[in-house]
Amino acid sequence: MRNKKNMSLLEVLSKIKKAPIVNFNPTNERMLNVHFDEIGLELNDNVISNTKVFSAWVEAKRVNAGAKFGIGGYDEYREIYSRSDHFNGTEPRRLHLGVDIWGPAGTPVYAPVEGSVHSFKNNIGFGDYGPTIILKHTIEGLVFHSLYGHLSVASLENLSVGQTIEKGQQIATFGNEAENGGWPPHLHFQLIKNMGDYVGDYPGVCKLSERGIYLDNCPDPGMLIEF
Repeated sequence: MRNKKNMSLLEVLSKIKKAPIVNFNPTNERMLNVHFDEIGLELNDNVISNTKVFSAWVEAKRVNAGAKFGIGGYDEYREIYSRSDHFNGTEPRRLHLGVDIWGPAGTPVYAPVEGSVHSFKNNIGFGDYGPTIILKHTIEGLVFHSLYGHLSVASLENLSVGQTIEKGQQIATFGNEAENGGWPPHLHFQLIKNMGDYVGDYPGVCKLSERGIYLDNCPDPGMLIEF
């Protein structure tokens, strides 16, 4: 059961007017629901272990469905993270805490609400975020953060901590596989209430045993996605 603070944030986000996070017209464009909860005959180890093959698989799914973007993944248990040691350990991290929007590298990303730059960083390493931007927002007295991962390196240029960001302002573009942590091009979008000591980074995948803790601090980012 959600606590009052979390419910208040969800209620506020459900009522405010948001700007689209990517260019998408629901009247004549399609958004494909994409899930990576299982590895099977089609999405297998041979696919996910090779970034080029994995990217081609994701792109074919989107194009064959006639969709401009693929979307999904919040609170989804994903075996695809076995492809990177970044997520492995005694208890591996497999539960996804954000929403992914899959599309071509270079796709513009926009701030859904006004805020300021909390921090930014290039989280280098196979499976990591690559270039990452975190914004801080205050709406009706509630402070929260939004994280944008797997961006282009150019997205981090000319940024400064505390910089004002307007609603609908372009803040980044999707990165390619060589710069985004070795993933098919996409945006990882996540909400975070309490950043703790994190700067330019915050876990986007957690251990299943810590699901309750992380989902409480990372409410459904779909509340800030509006098309």
